[in-house]
Amino acid sequence: MNFSFEVLVFLIVVALAFDFMNGFHDAANSIATVVSTGVLKPHQAVLMAATFNFVALFVFHLKVATTVGKGIIDADIVDHYVVFGALSGAIAWNIITWYYGIPSSSSHALIGGLVGAAIAKAGASSLVSSGLIKVVSFILISPLVGFLLSSLLLVIAANLVRRVTPFRVDKWSRRLQLLSASMYSLGHGGNDAQKTAGIIWMLLIAYGVTGAKEAIPMWVVIACYVTIALGTMFGGWRIVKTMGQRITKLKPFQGCCAETGGALTLFMATSLGIPVSTTHTITGAIVGVGSTRGYKAVRWGVAGNIVWAWVFTIPCSAFMAGVAWWIGTHVL
Repeated sequence: MNFSFEVLVFLIVVALAFDFMNGFHDAANSIATVVSTGVLKPHQAVLMAATFNFVALFVFHLKVATTVGKGIIDADIVDHYVVFGALSGAIAWNIITWYYGIPSSSSHALIGGLVGAAIAKAGASSLVSSGLIKVVSFILISPLVGFLLSSLLLVIAANLVRRVTPFRVDKWSRRLQLLSASMYSLGHGGNDAQKTAGIIWMLLIAYGVTGAKEAIPMWVVIACYVTIALGTMFGGWRIVKTMGQRITKLKPFQGCCAETGGALTLFMATSLGIPVSTTHTITGAIVGVGSTRGYKAVRWGVAGNIVWAWVFTIPCSAFMAGVAWWIGTHVL
């Protein structure tokens, strides 16, 4: 231990602030489709999403938290400066992208923050290549899987209801979209809350409160799930319109398939312990259902702008984390 209890408490609060912002920033991923199709009003949607963010605590194992806590950077170099730098870089990038309504990834902002702070302290040798390769590869894999699953589900569902009247299809789609949106919110909470839990776990190990081979304290897990749910309740409204209607026009039928395909992707990644981006996943799913109506049904320019945000997230948050690490060494 080489830092005070007050610094430990401060950094835990900062970590929970990031967790809150994660829910706030990524609320659009969970609710954009169900709001834009008119199935739920915004306040109803965020309440539902927040509830299932928390329920995920009882569904998923803590594999993602373990990956973040041990699988991205060398645990031996982690100290309060590294954690401060990582969180500061991630929070700064989230604020910038929220302000401009850009649906970027809070998850990859955090990964970039860890990378930047670790390199600033100990160089590139402090990175765990196997963990980083897994995370970076899923920048492409998660939206691709979301794209394929959602478009496949839409084609199958369209064939199943081809003799059903449009009124009945819309009626049942609205009901099923409540289920699919809940599933996506469950996946969002299960994957994203664990990332902050992994950060706090790293901090507690560095302080000496717990050992690297011990389980994550339950109070940390509960605090992270509660905080991300609260963040979701406040909702990042600047991003909802971009995700809900600017990429492609969605009706309840398409929205249901997009959310289901995205949710299945998140369930798979969380079960494998891979921290993925809920933003990337739902974007791929929305593009997938839009593309089944033809090339022109998708606004590829909007989708392209989102992809550019994906490209810049890790390097930009890493750079800001490196700067924050340097500042932290002088002020903490």
